[in-house]
Amino acid sequence: MMLSFFDQFMTPTLMGIPLIALALTLPWILFPKPMSRWLNNRLLSLQGWFVSGFTQQMLLPINLAGHKWALLLASLMMFLITLNMLGLLPYTFTPTTQLSLNMAFAVPLWLATVIIGMRNQPNHALAHLLPEGTPTLLIPILIIIETISLFIRPLALGVRLTANLTAGHLLIQLIATAAFVLLPLMPAVAILTTVLLFLLTLLEVAVAMIQAYVFVLLISLYLQENV
Repeated sequence: MMLSFFDQFMTPTLMGIPLIALALTLPWILFPKPMSRWLNNRLLSLQGWFVSGFTQQMLLPINLAGHKWALLLASLMMFLITLNMLGLLPYTFTPTTQLSLNMAFAVPLWLATVIIGMRNQPNHALAHLLPEGTPTLLIPILIIIETISLFIRPLALGVRLTANLTAGHLLIQLIATAAFVLLPLMPAVAILTTVLLFLLTLLEVAVAMIQAYVFVLLISLYLQENV
């Protein structure tokens, strides 16, 4: 039976039990744990340097009140990167290709930034709905447009991550299928297709890291507006 290209995005099940919980737990098991020694090994030192540099860069434009989010955003960044990278391995499942999961990440974090802004500085938060110097006739229209754009933010976060990872996985599967079919017919073309597949895989590794960074960066920008 021929399988659809989109079957790779179906949640795997074992005896009718979805295994997405196992896929979400695996990254935390793979992270290196701190040791009781005075000096860390190279892997822990590299991880600490990466997390420290990313956190400093991300929280640079945010005032001190927003620095409470440092642990949450850094953990989310590492978690998304690991999920995206593990999904590039053969015979694995990428949970972040599921829009429902990405929305479960995006909506609570976006809503938390909005609630913080409404609670701490309601006038400043509501001022974003109406740009300064707007003509009187355009005020109702602009308020509606800005309100819609505000509520679209979590949807854009989830759809961006889902669409980029889904498109990359589909391209890899299409090119891999083409290389497999062309191998007995045109070996030279199949070799070129395999080289293209290798380059595309390297690109997908970069995309997996960049999309996780963009997801967390946009949340930090929403936080910056409301803190």
